[in-house]
Amino acid sequence: MQNNLIGLEPRQFDAYLDAIQTSGGLIANMGPDVEALVWTDYARPDLLAAMLEENPQLRFVQLPFAGVDAFSKIIAGHPEITFTSAKRSYSEPVAEHALMLCMALGRIIPERVMAKNWGKKHADSLFDAEVVIVGGGGIAQQLVELLAPMRSLVTVIRKRPREPFDNSQHSRVAGFDELDESLARAQFVILACALTPETRFLFNAERFKLMRKDAYLVNVARGEIVNQEDLVQALKSGEIAACATDVTYPEPLPDDHEMWGVENLLITPHTADTMPIVTRLFALRLQENVTAWLTGGEPVGIVDPGLGY
Repeated sequence: MQNNLIGLEPRQFDAYLDAIQTSGGLIANMGPDVEALVWTDYARPDLLAAMLEENPQLRFVQLPFAGVDAFSKIIAGHPEITFTSAKRSYSEPVAEHALMLCMALGRIIPERVMAKNWGKKHADSLFDAEVVIVGGGGIAQQLVELLAPMRSLVTVIRKRPREPFDNSQHSRVAGFDELDESLARAQFVILACALTPETRFLFNAERFKLMRKDAYLVNVARGEIVNQEDLVQALKSGEIAACATDVTYPEPLPDDHEMWGVENLLITPHTADTMPIVTRLFALRLQENVTAWLTGGEPVGIVDPGLGY
């Protein structure tokens, strides 16, 4: 098994190396007998493309994150290779972060943190609230479970609504054809979908106009799910109440970007899953998939080239 663990922090390198070796894998220099590759560099898909072109014998590639939009063209161009991502590996911490952001907005915590006087009393609760989650993967599943004790009335919008999804007593699954109708009812809207041509700038000026004026938008997906210029305008004009986002474009967001000056916009610096969290959970995914590769089993997180995730 070839790897590109070079450049990782020592803690990451040791964790991933241990995961591969304890699963029975061996780290080897690339050569004609190597058919499996662990790729950990999200920033340079061009290097992966070159590696694949130079090594046509490769049949399995493990990618580092849940989102694989940076690799979509490479995946589509190599149907002979099984690509797996880390989808569902980081669902728990990302769902936890999304829930925290919802609560922070509903209780105007960003405003109160900066307050120097008693101010207004305000609270919007998730208990019995209408919630829309855009995306039907692991993050959505975790959120449905976290929101169940609050009796939140959850609508999960996903591309394939008929596929299995563990609903709670208070949740339902719908297709994207019901997105606009659902947005008109929801007070909390959480973005947890993959970035694809269909979802790029899915939330724009037209969609913000469909939302309730007391609605909160939370984005833990990808920055480009939201048109940031339209978002700033919607927040400043009162089209929606507030937004919290863990993702932007570009990243890092420049210090002089106008989004930093929007009072009802809370930005966290892509910290829904931090490096220690990613290291631990990706090591677990490596154990699963190296074992599957060596034993002829079904790997976890296979990427569908047609869907892009």
